[in-house]
Amino acid sequence: MKIIKADITGIHLPLQSPFIISYETFDYMPSIIVKLETDDGLVGYGEAVPDEHVTGESFFSVIEILKHQLLPAIMGESPFSIEKIHHIMDSRIYANPSAKAAIDIACYDLMGKYTGKPIYELIGGKFHNELTFAKVLSIDEPEIMAEKAKLALDFGYSSLKLKVGIDLFKDLERIRAVRDAVGDEVPIRVDVNQGWKDYSTAAQALPLLEPLRISWLEQPIKMGDIDGLAELRKKTVIPIMADESVHDSSDLNEIIKKNAADKINIKLMKSGGIYPALHMAKTAEAAGLSCQVGSMVESSIGSAAGYHTAMARKNITSTELTGPLLFSKDIGDLEYRIPYVVLSEKPGLGVEVNETTLKELTIKKDTVQSK
Repeated sequence: MKIIKADITGIHLPLQSPFIISYETFDYMPSIIVKLETDDGLVGYGEAVPDEHVTGESFFSVIEILKHQLLPAIMGESPFSIEKIHHIMDSRIYANPSAKAAIDIACYDLMGKYTGKPIYELIGGKFHNELTFAKVLSIDEPEIMAEKAKLALDFGYSSLKLKVGIDLFKDLERIRAVRDAVGDEVPIRVDVNQGWKDYSTAAQALPLLEPLRISWLEQPIKMGDIDGLAELRKKTVIPIMADESVHDSSDLNEIIKKNAADKINIKLMKSGGIYPALHMAKTAEAAGLSCQVGSMVESSIGSAAGYHTAMARKNITSTELTGPLLFSKDIGDLEYRIPYVVLSEKPGLGVEVNETTLKELTIKKDTVQSK
């Protein structure tokens, strides 16, 4: 089985309402879908959701790098040669992890379809019997977030994730308002998305957050400041999660060396796909760190890939891949039964891609073929 053709489709996934985090407001999510075809007629799908603030990639840069650098380089390769494919991609261009993730995910989808097995069976088998996810609340006024939190619990969610990071003391009001609204027993995660900038600012929040029983505090300061994360971790009993500060194994090794986090948030769009994400999870496990598989707000394709990764690893103890629930239109059919996701036992990703919807949402399309 060899890869002989690839379609690159850039789409805008429409959100039901704006998604607001510390550094940007999204009215839609830009996504690039890669469709790989093999010489025996199989088709596999992958996805890239770039974020200039995190991965350094843009919608159009990913399309161009896939078209001119990565996809031509892997034509003729077997999707089972995943280590070789990553070596080829890394040799062609530095970084660009979401572009590489799209190819990686499509290769795993092909592997699963060829063998007749879901991806998680190919990467260690099903360790977890079920996967849950939190309700993610984007930044809003404290009273509005509190009301949305109560509605989420009524709707069946069992945990909450609060996006904050615009203003420290207003953020504390937001967290207090939600805690008061839902009571002391509901798990609440707080994600600052680097919004408190530096150690001295974030340190002011720690003693005020501790009485609010936060499950963990995610990426409170700017990415790259591993020393700052390490100092914050010394100052609080609240577990610290690294997200934007940990892209790959090199970052993870630095975090382990400096005892800078209790947890790490692995995202396929940051790591370069399923294959490197698994290596990161194993490294974290050896260091005693638990992991989460998070999201750049992908469609059913990228979200399913993340859930397959999480399903197979013991120390991936939480997931947050809820993009399909936020879209007014999705291109796939990943099934959610709040607060659980239901992974299909169909081969590969187990996702049926709606080509009609894909065409409707298309902004740009290109094709690469073997010569």
